[in-house]
Amino acid sequence: MTLIPPYLKKGDTIGIVCPAGYMPLENASTCIDVLQQWGYKVLVGKTLGNQFHYFSGTDEERLADLQSMLDNPEVKAILCGRGGYGLSRIIDDLDFKWFRKDPKWVIGFSDITVLHAHLFHRYNIASLHAPMAAAFNDGNYANEYVQSLRKALQGAAGNYSNVPHPLDRPGKAEGKIVGGNLSLVAHLAGTRSAFKTKDRILVLEDVGEYLYNVDRMLIQLKRSGMLDSLAGLVIGGFTDMKDTTTPFGADVYQIIADQVKEYTYPTCFDFPISHGGRNYAWKVGVKYQLSVSGKKTVLREVR
Repeated sequence: MTLIPPYLKKGDTIGIVCPAGYMPLENASTCIDVLQQWGYKVLVGKTLGNQFHYFSGTDEERLADLQSMLDNPEVKAILCGRGGYGLSRIIDDLDFKWFRKDPKWVIGFSDITVLHAHLFHRYNIASLHAPMAAAFNDGNYANEYVQSLRKALQGAAGNYSNVPHPLDRPGKAEGKIVGGNLSLVAHLAGTRSAFKTKDRILVLEDVGEYLYNVDRMLIQLKRSGMLDSLAGLVIGGFTDMKDTTTPFGADVYQIIADQVKEYTYPTCFDFPISHGGRNYAWKVGVKYQLSVSGKKTVLREVR
């Protein structure tokens, strides 16, 4: 059974850290204000606003900041300010001894996929693949995607739908849901943090990749067996894709469809999980139902 951290109550504390890329403090100011308006206290970590080249601090600084939040009994959820790159540099040095005794929601996506995968694969603890601090800016804290994070923290079951896509493969599936950023899912293959995907619903999304590299990463997943026995496949947004001087010859969704055409499990495309504005919150390691039809696609948490 997956261990579900306690849902939040008003007055609980949410810690904000940047365990990977640099984020200016002012870019998180709206997020901090809105979390307080939602009734939570906010504890800002030392890495938010800190910078060491590309990162929000040295490996040691980022490790210490995240470790502090994991161990602090007053912190009931940890919101990662942004992704970028950097968690895989520190993941093996984190100590989850206290976290396993007193688990809390870890929130984020993109590079945070590393932490989601590690928590579920190693310790069977659920976490939240969800919007991060910058998603609150420009009035977007009121949209349905940031509000899906708010509802998830309060304990609501996720229930999301999307219009059909021409490449969808109809069907119904049920299983624990895993995945996140394709680059990180492929990056983790063969490591002690890799997702196990048999009989599970796999979610994949990405941003800013070359088309040929998407193809290559999917081949990596196929050759490692990670696509063989899925219950279902959810393809989210693949935004800001890039092509080479000599075109690859297909768009990103056609590339993915070609790589999974040999399988029979239900598959949907362009589901609102992405680096773009459309990014619903979902709980990694929790059971969901996926229904794909010519009318709509539904992804619903099972209670």
